[in-house]
Amino acid sequence: MTTLATSRWLYGLVSVVHYSAVFFCVGTIVLLDLRILGVADRNNALSALAGVLRPWTWIGFGSVVVSGFMLFAVEAGDFAAAAPFRVKLLAILLAVVCALAIDWSVPKWDRAPVMPVTARLVALVSILLWLGAILASVEVPALTGLG
Repeated sequence: MTTLATSRWLYGLVSVVHYSAVFFCVGTIVLLDLRILGVADRNNALSALAGVLRPWTWIGFGSVVVSGFMLFAVEAGDFAAAAPFRVKLLAILLAVVCALAIDWSVPKWDRAPVMPVTARLVALVSILLWLGAILASVEVPALTGLG
């Protein structure tokens, strides 16, 4: 991690990978959430869309975790002490729980004649949590000077 901390171009490259992976991962999750809310891709079955997006979501999430850990390791003590960073991690944890709940419930929801209110509520909460995680992420360097 010393090399990452002392190399501007390497730190920048890992940052670009991290941000790109975040938008890739969150984008696929939000697409599924919007389908559940009835806003996007209403002509296709929910389970079909979930099946197509699932591998890409998890590839993106894995890339986020690896690149995020690398960036965190450069200044771990400072990041761990920063309140916006802890808020970000909490929002991500809750958003991942929502994503897993949605993933596990898709087959049941797909068989329902009308999308259940619970499904719509979980999808809306998911979108709000991911938005909160992104907004908290933006505040980390703004409020702490880290990153």
